[in-house]
Amino acid sequence: MSLADQLMKAGLADKKSVQKAKKEKHKQRKSKQVVTDESKLAAEQRLKEQQERDRQLNQQRKQEADAKAIVAQIKQLIETSAQDRSRGDIAYNFSHNGKITKIYVNKAQQQQLIANQLAIVVKGDSYELVPTKVADKIHQRDPSIVIELPKSDSSEVAEDDPYADYQIPDDLMW
Repeated sequence: MSLADQLMKAGLADKKSVQKAKKEKHKQRKSKQVVTDESKLAAEQRLKEQQERDRQLNQQRKQEADAKAIVAQIKQLIETSAQDRSRGDIAYNFSHNGKITKIYVNKAQQQQLIANQLAIVVKGDSYELVPTKVADKIHQRDPSIVIELPKSDSSEVAEDDPYADYQIPDDLMW
């Protein structure tokens, strides 16, 4: 026997009050379900937002780590393959950022620069000479570090060039 039946039998409650109590109890259950569902949805939404923020933060950290790794690779490539310019006595002029810049190289390095066997790369505030293969690897990682030198292409001569018979020396200094 339920409590309501026992109270009715004892005469302490009538049928109307029992039904009224059942309705109120039912309403309370429904309202708790709605409140619980809303709070559950809000918690799920906060969890999704937190996961999205965490994902974006992780992606940003990964990009920063990748950038640091690339800088370290470039630095290592330059340091391991840089040519010694300490005995350079010939001024080699090139254009960088719209300005004419000068570095001192020796005769062999000058010939290699002219033949595109060496390339010039920026290392901090100074310039270094590296082999062209290394410069290509550096260029893949960061193109702004490698200075593009003009290609000496002597095979292309205009047909109406009056000076076609006269070859310009590679070591011509202005």
